[in-house]
Amino acid sequence: MTEQRDYRDTVFLPKTDFPMKAGLPAKEPKILARWQEENLYEELRESRKDREKFILHDGPPYANGDMHIGHALNRILKDMVVRSQTLLGKNAPFVPGWDCHGLPIEWKVEEQFRKKKRDKNAIPPSEFRAECRAYAQKWVDVQREQLKRLGLMADFDNPYLTMQFESEATIVAELMKFAEAGNLYRGSKPVMWSPVEETALAEAEVEYEDITSTQIDVAFEIVESPIKELVGAHAVIWTTTPWTIPVNQALAYGPDVDYVLIEALDDNVEPIGRYLVATELSEAFQERLHAAGLCAKANAVSDFYLGSDLAGTVARHPMHHLGGFYAKPRPLLAGDFVTTDSGTGLVHMSPDHGEDDFLLCREHGIEPVFAVMGDGRYREDWEWLGGSDDRRRAVINKAFNSPDGPICSDLREAGALLSASDDYAHSYPHSWRSKAKVIYRCTPQWFVPMDKPLDTGDFDVAVPEGFGAAVAMATSKDHSTLREIAMREIERVKFYPEKGRRRIGSMVEGRPDWVLSRQRAWGVPITLFVRSDGTYLQDPQVNARVVAAVREQGVDAWDESRKAEYLGAAHDPAEFEMVTDILDVWFDSGCTHAFTLEGDRWPEQRWPADLYLEGSDQHRGWFQSSLLESSATRGRAPYDAVLTHGFTMASDGKKMSKSLGNTIDPLKVMEQYGADIIRLWALSVDFTEDHRIGDEILKGVGDQYRRLRNTFRYLLGALDGFVGDMGDAGEIPGLEVYVLALLADLDGKLKKALEEYDFNTYTRLLVDFCNEDLSAFYFDIRKDTLYCDGPDSTRRNAYRTVLDLLFHALVRYAAPVLVFTAEEVWTTRYPDGGSVHLLDWPPVPGVTADGARWDKLRALRERVTEAIEPLRRDKTIRSSLEADVVVPASAVPEGFTDEDLAELFITASVTRGDEDTVKVSRTDEHKCGRCWRLLPSVAEDGALCDRCEPVVAQMDAA
Repeated sequence: MTEQRDYRDTVFLPKTDFPMKAGLPAKEPKILARWQEENLYEELRESRKDREKFILHDGPPYANGDMHIGHALNRILKDMVVRSQTLLGKNAPFVPGWDCHGLPIEWKVEEQFRKKKRDKNAIPPSEFRAECRAYAQKWVDVQREQLKRLGLMADFDNPYLTMQFESEATIVAELMKFAEAGNLYRGSKPVMWSPVEETALAEAEVEYEDITSTQIDVAFEIVESPIKELVGAHAVIWTTTPWTIPVNQALAYGPDVDYVLIEALDDNVEPIGRYLVATELSEAFQERLHAAGLCAKANAVSDFYLGSDLAGTVARHPMHHLGGFYAKPRPLLAGDFVTTDSGTGLVHMSPDHGEDDFLLCREHGIEPVFAVMGDGRYREDWEWLGGSDDRRRAVINKAFNSPDGPICSDLREAGALLSASDDYAHSYPHSWRSKAKVIYRCTPQWFVPMDKPLDTGDFDVAVPEGFGAAVAMATSKDHSTLREIAMREIERVKFYPEKGRRRIGSMVEGRPDWVLSRQRAWGVPITLFVRSDGTYLQDPQVNARVVAAVREQGVDAWDESRKAEYLGAAHDPAEFEMVTDILDVWFDSGCTHAFTLEGDRWPEQRWPADLYLEGSDQHRGWFQSSLLESSATRGRAPYDAVLTHGFTMASDGKKMSKSLGNTIDPLKVMEQYGADIIRLWALSVDFTEDHRIGDEILKGVGDQYRRLRNTFRYLLGALDGFVGDMGDAGEIPGLEVYVLALLADLDGKLKKALEEYDFNTYTRLLVDFCNEDLSAFYFDIRKDTLYCDGPDSTRRNAYRTVLDLLFHALVRYAAPVLVFTAEEVWTTRYPDGGSVHLLDWPPVPGVTADGARWDKLRALRERVTEAIEPLRRDKTIRSSLEADVVVPASAVPEGFTDEDLAELFITASVTRGDEDTVKVSRTDEHKCGRCWRLLPSVAEDGALCDRCEPVVAQMDAA
């Protein structure tokens, strides 16, 4: 037997320097440094300056800590929008921003001063604000570097900050638009108040947590009534906020609710009291009395009363013996809000501490008394409990409200406490910053009215071209209310997902007037001059002087020392008081469109934005404050579309918490895996819903990344030295036509996904195409052609031409997702070709193929692969190349020969049979020493087949 030749040096194996191991944590910072050195962002702006614009306006994150995983997801999604729109050929500048005012920063600075033994109240306001400004700037700088590391393409050298002087001046100017149009008012009404933070809170600053509270039944003796048998009986109220009893001023009944008078009896069947409650709730009330040991039995002693019959009934406060405030009669008033869902059907009214209470009492001439101070204690001069409790925040103190606390103890001593238990489970509002319970507290605040007709025509509002009647109506002098304009805009704006429209719509439809004022130090001042009668100055010239001063000096410009300067000769400073409250930070962020999209600092921006993108919680936050601010000042929303994402949960679906130890730090993930892995995760999940992340999930994403990377590695190796094309269209093999048709189909689906901001579909389509259509199918079939066909083979040249088209398409498709890897792939093939991120969407041949025919072929191929596998497992054959296969003739699509099938199935041979099963056996043919196929043309193992023999001869001759 002659010695066999080693043909390995005649096989055209892929060749590339692109490593299989990514090494992203070390490689990505180098790529990032090159982008910064070459100023890629500015280069991109220059290359796109004459293109159609796409504006994504950045919602400002808060500058008070390291980036967290939810923050990373949000910014990756924004970067995907910007990069994909750029890839589609648009000019998509992106200005990142930060929210810099507000309580969290103020708290941290106070903490720093406390460590230095300095009292905040003794620190000059300008010094305190300077410390707040420095603290915010520190975290802006930290977060900016962290976001750069994620690979974001943004104007990081010139971000917007709400604390920039020109930003603060614009916020003041926007506030003055409200003031000059009369769309501000100062009023005393209950607002969400944090006794811990000692300030009013916006709806967006409140979250609800489950708690257990004390529930009490309290008896108010009826002293006057048109129903004589009620006199001397007791109207019973039920509440879970005992602390509000000291500020009770009335009782409310439901006009259409049925009531009954109940006589309670003790163990000796002696009457102990008569109580008026709703008929529907009387049984539950009796059970509470019995549980309290107060009642052995109870009987109804009257027919039903309709609530409206109680008009004119008067009770007295249980603590009436204290005199003063408590000696005043407590009228029973009709309230449409009274229900029989729980309690007694009678509601005690404290206009200081409830919106319904406030409105009903005011309607009857009963005003708030402001008994509870900002820190949650009763005033020192209050008749009951005033000054008796030195604990701060008494009203939210659990012990203070407990069945044994001072309120319940005093009510019990007065014979008015019928039942008390501390087991009532319910949801209760908390400050999302301090996590402490909040209360409704009536204080003087500044409001924007939601239901006052606005004369938006007084403002210079242009209707953008292409928008229809809804916007034209909103910008006309139709005197719509702010709520009406906002609701019309919600109907016009596109929401992704659509459920966002219902979410923000229900919030705006039912929201109260917008509370603008906060009682803190670090923020934009409410720059109003107020007269003694409560009205404020509406002088555009004064306002202009204030705005100019803030633009020059920032918020420190609002100072008492400059009062006369601002008012000028036309106004007497003695007639005005300068407001000392600051603006709600949601008003700050609601104005970002004004100074970022319309300002001179970023001329490449334009108003309105095409898109706002934030978490779903911003329907009650930034989306809404921006909508309201712009609707009031410009007659329309500052955006045309809104995209929202859900929250990132731990791998088990639980909320992430440091105390549970289940948080994922994106900074550590980048150190371990690289930024492209976080990006691939963020763009693979269904981000519109709550989604998960964890170590195992990240490992799965890593496997997905490796398969994508190997696709590019194969393309680079297979295209080494490629300079040709496939020649005439008639010479294109059917498989190549099919793959080009798949590419054209993918191209259309990817574009559609980007139009709908459906990034997880985009990423999944890309990954599946690379894995299933290319690696597991096309590459697998054609590797024999690539390795063993001759250099001048039409089929091999056609294959490499298609690979070249695939390379140029896939590297662009992947660029917005895997920003670093796509750059590495591109520069590996084109070291002097610039950045992949400067390229446009790839041109793809509009090729079509009979997809149903190929789907049938691929289904049969899968059946063949499955039939071969058992023989591979038991070592009957080592590879599919050793298999002779018989397939059902009915399963073979038209147009394929048996030789075609053997090539497509990568087997020794394929024949057709009448049976409906696939049969596999080991072939008797010999193995080609070069291509390893087992063919009839091979005389003996190691000899050459009739394809390889001329290729080797040509190479030997060369």
